[in-house]
Amino acid sequence: MISLINGIVRSVNVDRAVIEVGGVGLSVSITGPTSSQLHLGAATHLFTSLVVREDSLTLFGFLDEESRNTFELVQTVSGIGPKVALAIMGAHNADSLARAIAQEDIKAIEKVPGIGRKGAQRLILELKGKISDLGGADRVHSHQPVWREQLTSALVSLGFTAKDSDSAINEVLSTYAEAGVDAATLDLSELLKATLAQGRRS
Repeated sequence: MISLINGIVRSVNVDRAVIEVGGVGLSVSITGPTSSQLHLGAATHLFTSLVVREDSLTLFGFLDEESRNTFELVQTVSGIGPKVALAIMGAHNADSLARAIAQEDIKAIEKVPGIGRKGAQRLILELKGKISDLGGADRVHSHQPVWREQLTSALVSLGFTAKDSDSAINEVLSTYAEAGVDAATLDLSELLKATLAQGRRS
């Protein structure tokens, strides 16, 4: 399973990008909002989901892990495949979709191309209570820097909760800021050590 790629953007369209990873160009299906964040020749970091069919292998890419997880969860709804799931993620981020489902806002979901009223009702019925586990409808979504997403993922994999990792990272950033150091210029391993130490103290 290819779940993460780091590489250089070699081509970008509204629905597709080619990312060069180790000399190989990977074609990745993306949403319009993701496309607007990618720049030719620039390095990028995408959370990916590989969909395997008898006649194809399709890689779908997202700017954050939460969107990738929501994309995969949406496909557990009967009648929704990867193309419709990608259209949903193009119209909603993880939080706005969670909010629409929690509030049973059929109109907000019907705006997605390929989703009619029955599809919206089925989405709400099958995902209510599940999608909130991925983020919660009451939290405002904001795109974080890549290094911070990587650091958060590393901490969560080591047993931190999302809230604890966020708190520990903020403490470390504050300490670096007081010393006049930009955390974005440091190695991820150094940031991880400092954040783990902070997490143990708190």
